[in-house]
Amino acid sequence: MTGRGPAEGGQDAGRRGAGKGSVPPGSAGEASGLAVTDRGRPRTSRALLRRVVQATLEYSDHQTLPVSLLLTDDEEIARIHGEFLDDPTPTDVISFDLDGAAEIVVSTETAARMASTHGHSCANEVALYVVHGLLHLCGYDDKAAHDRVKMRQAEREVLGGLGIEVADADS
Repeated sequence: MTGRGPAEGGQDAGRRGAGKGSVPPGSAGEASGLAVTDRGRPRTSRALLRRVVQATLEYSDHQTLPVSLLLTDDEEIARIHGEFLDDPTPTDVISFDLDGAAEIVVSTETAARMASTHGHSCANEVALYVVHGLLHLCGYDDKAAHDRVKMRQAEREVLGGLGIEVADADS
């Protein structure tokens, strides 16, 4: 498939970055344009994922964007990271724009580590990664400082609207 390519995040890039490539879509379909493949541990509530995706798409005015989520471990995200971005290290989230559909890959293993470090739940950290990845595909960026401020504000507003609290992504 062709597309603009991924935006990816990891601690080495101030928790976020950008690159090029694509990844095969997830396999498990759901109604309302959301597909979830959850291979991660711990499992993440599909109801939470639906709420997070819906809120992010509404916030960014992209309500009809089809979204596929792959929740996985550090080993698999490192393989994808290496294959599509020439960096074979684990990262937190990678986003792919595949011809107008969003593909988001999240490491729940990284989420669990970061959540423990910051004192909140793994599910909340996964929610942050999903919001961040979708915002990238909806036109937000975080490379330049002024863009990063807008991205972090959007993340806080989406998550706050859902009652989800996480540590500041740049802390």
